[in-house]
Amino acid sequence: MPRLLIVHHTPSPGMQAMFEQVVAGATTEEIEDVEVVRTAALAATASDVLAADGYLLGTPANLGYISGALKHFFDTVYYPCLDSTAGRPFGCWVHGNEGTEGALRAIASITSGLSWRQAAEPVVLSGTPDQADLSACWELGAAVAAGLMP
Repeated sequence: MPRLLIVHHTPSPGMQAMFEQVVAGATTEEIEDVEVVRTAALAATASDVLAADGYLLGTPANLGYISGALKHFFDTVYYPCLDSTAGRPFGCWVHGNEGTEGALRAIASITSGLSWRQAAEPVVLSGTPDQADLSACWELGAAVAAGLMP
């Protein structure tokens, strides 16, 4: 059964709401035979990444960059996973009051180095998530999970 790994850093109510909708989309009853694993960015390991077939990444934008937690995740898994995970699909969501462009650039740069394939457009949000934003998060989760269905 394909496995989707959701790696997230959810330090705020807005990030938590986005994360919950990504999970809801990835685990909707229309998605069949895909195991969804959720782990905090500071707890995720190279073994988690190697065992997964696709990835969803969630981060706040901090000072124009990804969170330290997501950066730590990438620092930890990059070389152990470099050759073994090439071509795998990923999606991401970013929340911040400013600097989301820098966070997206960092994710694009790191995932490009890993040779991961962007499977869905990122969800980028500033301010409090509204229903349209949360729906976009649900769609992100559903789209990446559906792409893994056998």
